[in-house]
Amino acid sequence: MIEQRAPLHMQEDYDNAGMQVGCLDDTVKGILLCTDVSLDIVDEAIEGGYNLIISHHPLIFRGLKKITGRTIVESIVARAIKHDINIYCAHTNMDNTPGGVSWRMASKLGMTDVTILDPHPTGDTLADGMPVLAGCGVVGNVTPMPAPLFLKLLKDTFEVGAVRYSGCTDKTITRVALCGGAGGFLVDKAVSCNADVFVTADLRYHDFLDHNREILMADIGHYESEHYTKEIFLEIIQEKNPNFAVAFAKNEKNQIQFYI
Repeated sequence: MIEQRAPLHMQEDYDNAGMQVGCLDDTVKGILLCTDVSLDIVDEAIEGGYNLIISHHPLIFRGLKKITGRTIVESIVARAIKHDINIYCAHTNMDNTPGGVSWRMASKLGMTDVTILDPHPTGDTLADGMPVLAGCGVVGNVTPMPAPLFLKLLKDTFEVGAVRYSGCTDKTITRVALCGGAGGFLVDKAVSCNADVFVTADLRYHDFLDHNREILMADIGHYESEHYTKEIFLEIIQEKNPNFAVAFAKNEKNQIQFYI
C-alpha cells in the first residue's frame, strides 16, 4: 500500500527506505505508526499486539555489520527480531512523491496552488502521455500576512518550541516555499521562484546569511517538520483497510530536546 503511493525508486541514492527488519511474508496483525523507531516504541508494539512498525526515518541507515546490542540501533533490531516485530520505513520516497511530506506541511498551513519546488520526471506517464513529476519541496500561496504573524503560524501549527529565522521580516508573506526535513539545498530554488519565505529544517549558519536580503528563512526543526507524516501513513492504510488495527505510537517524541 505504502509503495503504491511512494514507490521505492523515488528514494534518493543515499537512502535506505523499505523493509528494515522482519519478513515480507508475515501476516500483519496490527500496525504502529511513528516518525522514528525507539526501544519504547518497539515495547509498545509488543505490549499492544502490533507486529509491524511503519516509520518515516530509517532505523538502519548506514548499515549494520553486527548485532551485539552495543548501539541503540543494534538493541532495537535485536528486540524487534526476538519478538517478531517487523519494521518498515518510507523516507525520501515519501518526501519526493506528490502528496508526500512537504505537501502535508502545505496543507497544514492552508496553502493553495501548490506545486513541486524542485520537480523531476519519474519515468512514468499519465494517460495523456504527460510525464509524472516528483521531487523535493513545494511552493504555493497563503493568505497574505505580516512576517511575524506567519512565524507565529509556523510555531503554532507545527508545535515548535522556537523558530529559528533570519531575513526579510518586514515582508508581507504570500508565497511560501517549504521542504520537510533538511532542505537547505533548496534555498536557491526558493529564491528563484520568488517565494517570500522558505520553511525547512537543519539550516546552517551561512544558509541564513547568504540570502537574508532576498527571503525570510525559517527553520522549524527536523522532527517538527515531518511528524505529520504519520497521518499520510494512516490515510493510505485506512483507505484500503478501514477497519484494520492501526495506531499512532503513544511513546513517540522528538529525540532532540531543548533546555529552556
